[in-house]
Amino acid sequence: MFAPYRQILTKPGAWKFSLSGLLGRFPMSMAGIGIVLMVSDASLYGSYALAGQVSAAFIAAQAIAAPLIARLVDWYGQARIMRPAIIVSMSSMVLLGIAATRLAPEVVIFGLAILVGATMGSLGSLVRTRWNQVVDNPRELHTAYSLEGAFDEVVFVLGPILATVLATTLHPTAGIALTVLTAVVGGFWFLAQRESEPTPTPRVAGQKRSSLLRIPEMLLLIVVFVFLGMIFGGTDVSTVAFAEESGNKALAGAVLACFASGSLVGGLLYGAREWRTAPWTRFAVGTLALAVGVSLFFFTTHLWMLAVVMVVVGGAIAPTLITGNALVQVTVPRERLTEGLTWVGTALGIGVAAGSAVAGPLIDAYGSHAGYLVCLGAGIVMAVLTLVSVLYRRRRAREVEALAESVLPVA
Repeated sequence: MFAPYRQILTKPGAWKFSLSGLLGRFPMSMAGIGIVLMVSDASLYGSYALAGQVSAAFIAAQAIAAPLIARLVDWYGQARIMRPAIIVSMSSMVLLGIAATRLAPEVVIFGLAILVGATMGSLGSLVRTRWNQVVDNPRELHTAYSLEGAFDEVVFVLGPILATVLATTLHPTAGIALTVLTAVVGGFWFLAQRESEPTPTPRVAGQKRSSLLRIPEMLLLIVVFVFLGMIFGGTDVSTVAFAEESGNKALAGAVLACFASGSLVGGLLYGAREWRTAPWTRFAVGTLALAVGVSLFFFTTHLWMLAVVMVVVGGAIAPTLITGNALVQVTVPRERLTEGLTWVGTALGIGVAAGSAVAGPLIDAYGSHAGYLVCLGAGIVMAVLTLVSVLYRRRRAREVEALAESVLPVA
């Protein structure tokens, strides 16, 4: 099973940029929760409302700026753009921690959080872009994307746990301190691997580039990833509430780890196999499986039951994400791959924030299982959009084939 992964990691420089990329993207799972834990701490601002607003400002800034940073990376190169971006972003994070400990005015906290988000970028898309250059064929690229998908699960399982433990046991700012450490060490180690860095495609003076959002398939992927993120965001907050209602709030992390663990195993198994079905078909099957699976959350009555369901349903997460990223690779121009991958990653983050924001009030009003209705609704919309798209593509393909046959000369 692991032979395909060993094979791609023997490519020149592959294990170095993959491992450093793993370390360097821990901030994407720790920054938001680190800010919430710091601002909401009773010894500082002690306000969950303010913490949520500051975190939302950070996420919004990142969502707006990340695709723009990715476009600059495609034009000028990864190291040239991301080195100063990391310096500015993490310096701002340090200042944010200092400002919070001194109870600076809220406008200062918001300003620094926005600056952090606006300059953070998306290291995960940079890693995948390197794989696109290093590997030799689609089969190896599929394995590489599967490996990075599994690493994403590691990041999203361990990151929030580490940030929470440090912030609650050492100091309220310890979570963002670890964020800074992993961003600087992992980021600069990754950017030091110059032999695997893709060659930039300089911008031609006077040349206008149309938005990637004008590509129908790309727009569909972005929208689907938003709803996929809503499933994750709604699941997180609903599961914490369910655990609290069950009198075992401390088990919430373990239950959510079951979700991510199922995804990790599913991703590794998916990447070890060579698939012959069309990527869009696999993507549709993945979204449908997730939609059906997350609908079961609403009907669970015990935490252990939810954990079992999450392990099984989680097996569809990584394969769906992996296929979605692979579809970006065949949808956008090669010289804009970093930008395309960043768009779907950003869409996922927006969805996570939206899912949490929508599920929260429902939970307050009606209980934890009302939050799972957000997951159910997002899953249905996501699956319907993808299935309709696949059916439309097949219909268009048949029409084109029929048209081609009709204009062939009669022998």
